[in-house]
Amino acid sequence: MVGANPGDRSARVGHYYAGRTNQFWPMMYESGVIPEALEYSDDRRILEFGIGMTDLVKRPTRGIEEIERQEFAEGRVLLARKLEEFHPRIIAFNGKMVYEKFSGRACKLGLQKELLEERPDRVAARVRHPPNRPEQRVQGSGLPGGEERGAGQSQSCGNDP
Repeated sequence: MVGANPGDRSARVGHYYAGRTNQFWPMMYESGVIPEALEYSDDRRILEFGIGMTDLVKRPTRGIEEIERQEFAEGRVLLARKLEEFHPRIIAFNGKMVYEKFSGRACKLGLQKELLEERPDRVAARVRHPPNRPEQRVQGSGLPGGEERGAGQSQSCGNDP
């Protein structure tokens, strides 16, 4: 799971998606990606479900608009190294913009026809837009649940929750 960068609160408390109104953790459970509800303070437990987390840019900001072009460029290099090291079969980008900054190309919501890299174990990316309101969230989001960190068949990205 690749985010843009840590928010101020997440950086202060040392946990992913720790914003008071952030719906990331409830959505991960309600969509079936993880088998039990977690709080942001339990973020390290996501490894138990074969999911790793990182950010394209490590510097915390109040908003993504504060990230400099050079930071994205450096983040692309570092993330590419991580992906080469861990060889995940699924790469979920939490945000359309995150995918676009990493891949260097625009994407639309839905199945992506282009590959992130030319390897036989990779297929197209999927772009997701998580619902903004709780009543829009439903089971069966199409996100793979319980996949191992090195398992799966696609890269996907969705808009920030």
